[in-house]
Amino acid sequence: MSFQKLQAYLMTPDVLVRVPSAHRAARAIKRARVLGAPSGSRGARGPVPVGESSHSDRSTGLLIAFEFLSIFSFWGCRPVDRSVGTDPVPVLTPVVEASVATPVRTRNADSALRRVVVASDDELARTVVAVFGDTAALHPSAVATPDAEPVWDIDVHSYETHDRVAFYVQLFANGSREHFRARLSRGTRYEPMIRAKLRASGMPEDLTYLALIESGYDPHAYSRAAAVGLWQFMSSTARDVGMRVDWWVDERRDPARSTDGAIRFLGDLQRQFGSLYLAAAAYNGGPGRVARGLTRYAGEMEGAEGEDRFFALAEQDYLRAETKNYVPQLIAAALIAKLPGRYGLAVDSLPRFVYDSVLAGAGTSLAAVAMASGASTETMRELNPAILRGVVPPDSPLWLHIPTGTVERTATALASFSQTERNGYLTFKVNGTTTTVASLAAKNGMEVRHLAWYNPTLKTGKKGRIAEGTSVRIPTRATIGMARSVPDPSIERYGGGASASLASRGVHVVRRGESLTGIARKYGISATRLKALNGIKSNRVVVGQTLRVRSTSRVAANGAKTTAAAKSKSSKAKASVGKSAKAKKKKPTAK
Repeated sequence: MSFQKLQAYLMTPDVLVRVPSAHRAARAIKRARVLGAPSGSRGARGPVPVGESSHSDRSTGLLIAFEFLSIFSFWGCRPVDRSVGTDPVPVLTPVVEASVATPVRTRNADSALRRVVVASDDELARTVVAVFGDTAALHPSAVATPDAEPVWDIDVHSYETHDRVAFYVQLFANGSREHFRARLSRGTRYEPMIRAKLRASGMPEDLTYLALIESGYDPHAYSRAAAVGLWQFMSSTARDVGMRVDWWVDERRDPARSTDGAIRFLGDLQRQFGSLYLAAAAYNGGPGRVARGLTRYAGEMEGAEGEDRFFALAEQDYLRAETKNYVPQLIAAALIAKLPGRYGLAVDSLPRFVYDSVLAGAGTSLAAVAMASGASTETMRELNPAILRGVVPPDSPLWLHIPTGTVERTATALASFSQTERNGYLTFKVNGTTTTVASLAAKNGMEVRHLAWYNPTLKTGKKGRIAEGTSVRIPTRATIGMARSVPDPSIERYGGGASASLASRGVHVVRRGESLTGIARKYGISATRLKALNGIKSNRVVVGQTLRVRSTSRVAANGAKTTAAAKSKSSKAKASVGKSAKAKKKKPTAK
């Protein structure tokens, strides 16, 4: 990012709103601009003669910009979105002087020499992300000129003539034109945030188009396999990469939190395979399958290097069709998304996904936070898609997203509310032994399913009666209105069965904290045998990786034994029923 681009970003209205002293910030930037003026322009000490070096002045300007950012990061930084269960004290992100910048000497007002540091463009951009947090908008296209040729940070040009890539370019631009255009338009809301996070992590920004392929940038996308959100995470994988997924909260639906998880997962996969496109294939089809394929077809792939390795593996009759087409879809989407006009696509722009955060106590309703912030209930619901029941979980506080610039107002208003005004439900203690869930729901003017949303562990006896003395949460109508009717987040489907069926098929999904040696011990085999079964040489495993823990023949033999046993049991049962029927028909003989 150039100095002028940083200045343009910092001076935009939506950024100045977040600065406590906008006028002071503007003066600091203007001063930085004056001292950083190019040769031949008017500086703070008058005109700079043409031909005279202004390097020191520009250095001073950049230094002042860094000083401004440092001051802002300490005094004006908003609370940072935190994971559930951590210390709720807001974190202020410090700005660290660049370690690889170029040292320059310049003079201050007293003519004394001092040492300053000039940051590189990349360091300056990273600093802005650190200062402004999750919603820093550093989308390159926002400052690019309309006629500028776009630049991709993933290799698209080497493969744009590949037959599968060309097929999907034609499909997206013609056959599925309106569908693809709608997805691109939806992406304008989330893409700046995703790009900022990818850039801050050192990952290619164009990986944002994986979210386009996965879900069409839909935070509530739900697949047949029960994968959820922008990045289509299964619940176990989501938990393994640090997201909260339970009855009350599903952070797979949170665009920011799920993006953090996707970046973490993709980074692990890229380090494992040494290729961005192989990492993308593993994200879709599983790292275990990709690792086994690379070993099994090493001879056929000999000579393939870099990103060519994915296409060499895809040529083999091994990967599922969906995974073979995954990377070509990514490349085709990237080609079209950066040049929609060339393909005749008119993309609408939506407001960017930006927010501040406030810590809300256990049981606080989204409706109360909306009232405190002055936002509409629909805005509050849209900013917090991970809150499934319209209320902060009853077991812990939680950071909620609120409109930018409303932190102080919201916090003050929430503190002034009574507990009844703030909480999303009342607690009712059952008296007597005749109360049922249905009668309690009817008495409070709600459906039985609504009552069940807020009492997931409620147990009933015969005829649906609730035991005397049981505490039941009765949600308010406003809270029910903010809730989401979604499937149980714990549901997972792998190939049409539950995760337990994976073990029956001799497959293990790696979870956080597990090691290859520990997994081998769990299934009673050696680590060497486990590596041989999966065609891997390293002891390193990553979260979400699938490992074969029994040979195919053994799994088939076990299946045959199970089937034979079931048939035998069925035959015996039929024979027993037959004998019983004959005995009943047999009449007693007279003596």
